Amino acid sequence: MGSSDSKQSFRNAVCQLTSKTTPIEATDDGFWKQLIWNDAIHTPNDIFTLVEPEDVRTMRDTCPSNLATICYKAVEHLVAVSSGLSAISTASDQRATLNSVRLLIRILPFVFEDPNWRNFFWSTISDKADQTNQDTGETSSPLAHSLLSAIANLLFSPDFTVLPSTKAGPDNPDDLTSFDSCEFIWEAGVGCSASPGSNAKLDNNRAELLKLLLTSFSEVIYLPPSDASPVNRWVSFFTSGENRHALPLLTSLVNVVFAYDPVGYGLPYYHAVVVDFRERLVEVAVQILIITLDNEGEASQPGTIEPGTTQPELQFQDNLFCHYVSRLYREEDFHFILYGFTTLLNNPLLQTYLPNSCKKIHFHQELLILFWKLCDINKKFLFYVLKSSNVLELLVPILYHLNLCRSDPAKTGLMHIGFFILLMLSGERNFGVRLNKPYQLKVPMDLPVFSGTHADLLFLVFHKVITTGHQKLQPLYECLLTIMVNVSPYLKTLSQVTSSKLLHLTEAFCTPWFMFANSTNHHLVFFLLEIFNNMIQYQFDGNAQLIYTVIRKRSIFHELANLSTDPQSAIKPRRLLQGDHPARETSNQSTAKQPVASSDDGQTPAATAVEVAQTVHPPTLAREGSTSSRAAAAESDSVPQDRWVATKEWIQSWKQKLPLQTILRLLQVLVPQVEKICIDKGLTDESEILKFLRHGTLVGLLPVPHPILIRKFQPNAGTTLWFRTYMWGLVYLRNIDPAIWYETEVKLFEIQKV
Repeated sequence: MGSSDSKQSFRNAVCQLTSKTTPIEATDDGFWKQLIWNDAIHTPNDIFTLVEPEDVRTMRDTCPSNLATICYKAVEHLVAVSSGLSAISTASDQRATLNSVRLLIRILPFVFEDPNWRNFFWSTISDKADQTNQDTGETSSPLAHSLLSAIANLLFSPDFTVLPSTKAGPDNPDDLTSFDSCEFIWEAGVGCSASPGSNAKLDNNRAELLKLLLTSFSEVIYLPPSDASPVNRWVSFFTSGENRHALPLLTSLVNVVFAYDPVGYGLPYYHAVVVDFRERLVEVAVQILIITLDNEGEASQPGTIEPGTTQPELQFQDNLFCHYVSRLYREEDFHFILYGFTTLLNNPLLQTYLPNSCKKIHFHQELLILFWKLCDINKKFLFYVLKSSNVLELLVPILYHLNLCRSDPAKTGLMHIGFFILLMLSGERNFGVRLNKPYQLKVPMDLPVFSGTHADLLFLVFHKVITTGHQKLQPLYECLLTIMVNVSPYLKTLSQVTSSKLLHLTEAFCTPWFMFANSTNHHLVFFLLEIFNNMIQYQFDGNAQLIYTVIRKRSIFHELANLSTDPQSAIKPRRLLQGDHPARETSNQSTAKQPVASSDDGQTPAATAVEVAQTVHPPTLAREGSTSSRAAAAESDSVPQDRWVATKEWIQSWKQKLPLQTILRLLQVLVPQVEKICIDKGLTDESEILKFLRHGTLVGLLPVPHPILIRKFQPNAGTTLWFRTYMWGLVYLRNIDPAIWYETEVKLFEIQKV
């Protein structure tokens, strides 16, 4: 009865706050005790149940003074308890502190929702602020500064978020504003060699404070993309020199994430018996990291850094989180971070004999974004990753998710970040060389059976994405082929299966009805020809299977060399012949043939009900205006005026630039020799032909090798905005317990209920 009565009193207090006739004074301690000191509130969901969205909107629109007062009272309590080491030592004080945190989490989204309220936390409330300043001796500052500073202090509050210090005497300060928080780093790892220990209560309190921090950062999602500033003022203050806990907090977040072991002791179904309190903390810690590292202030983007050079020390001076990350250099720190990445990203791939006996994490998308940000900010870390053999342990889970999510339109963002990471890695020679390591894992992917290297796995997944992926992935085709071009000069051998799939892509993209569908499709043909040229010129000796497949499919290249410059004469025969090849998978037939894949992709329950429609696409890599080849084949001869129409002059302008010389010269030399061997020896087994090709040479017969051209990812304003949109859309979907931003008017991205 006592608990239900307390909850009823809490609800009654909320109703009073929404009443026009009863403005509540900040000095009415009896009233605020019903809200902040209520002992019946045990979880954030209790607050979200008792305070409905319409309650907050009613306060905001009809009783603004009450909304201002409740925000002030909650922040006032957090400031008060964060000013001393023993201020929240009792259970009652801790409960009141958590209630203040939960109230602010519930209220803040509705404050950000209204343009007239967004500056509320960035202005001082004169009467109340002056009274507080007289009591505390502090100078007047915006409410946002007080809130963020209080959160930072509370994240290192003994017996609330960290274990109490064992020191005594003058080395043990009396308040949170003067003690050294570097001694209270949450977990061993970067900058801390010994684990200080923790427990479920500390982890839960940390997670709730970080949720409030995350909510305070979310003002940006209520601004349309055109109005969104690249600098988030909440993040800017929290990551500035005003936050004296910036270094220990960054270190704590990094260490908590990368020291996390979801498997634990490895006992089957252990996660079903023992509650993992650390997982909730790790999830929100990753989200805080990607948001704070995305806000780089006024500093310029880091340029290309060569191996062995150092980062400019003050490059991220406006954001201490970015600054400290850019200063990391110790190999033991890089090893700790990389090992954490590989452990967590490979967790969803674990296979056991007992179904669902191993715990699986679901925050792999946040980890991929964090990996991208760390490599972007600290080039020394990127070079460490590339020189390490563990880079392949990152590659496999990325390819796993790309293959699994290729037909899910709601996972387009995951596909983008996965391909962008691979593009970044492929820009370095070490990555291409590492791909020659044999692939021996048994990761469940619906790919053709093959025996080969990690390069084979990469090419086969890309082929699967192009041939059976969702049509929303069409703008990424150039990115996929660019990755393949970047690594192709270093691939010593491709399997027969991979070679056939590569020729299949070439055959599909070289069909005139696809090349002429718009003004950019022919670029894909150039990329494919460059792949063949790189492997012929630089890796001929080990690629007998590829050379043999090229010889077998030589008609593709001869037809391309003799491509008619008359668009109509080229398209019509293809339309007539299309029915003769019903098994051909064209590059855009995703709606005709769906892959058979597991639906257990770690998707959160929210993602099944809400789809975040990304409204911004990276213009640097996107191939705009591409049309479905299937649709092109079905169109009538009548062409709308606004549709792209290929002309003879346009075809001639790029046909003469096709890099076919190396391939045609190879065919000119090898085809007669292979045919002669087959006739003379009566061969019907391809093994003898492959043996001949392995021992053959084209030295002096091919054109002069062309220089290796590597294309790297170039960030711009469009890609930055896309990443921010994708990141916040992901955070929106992941925070469903409680659903912090549901039922609010988000403008950064579109919410679609399905």
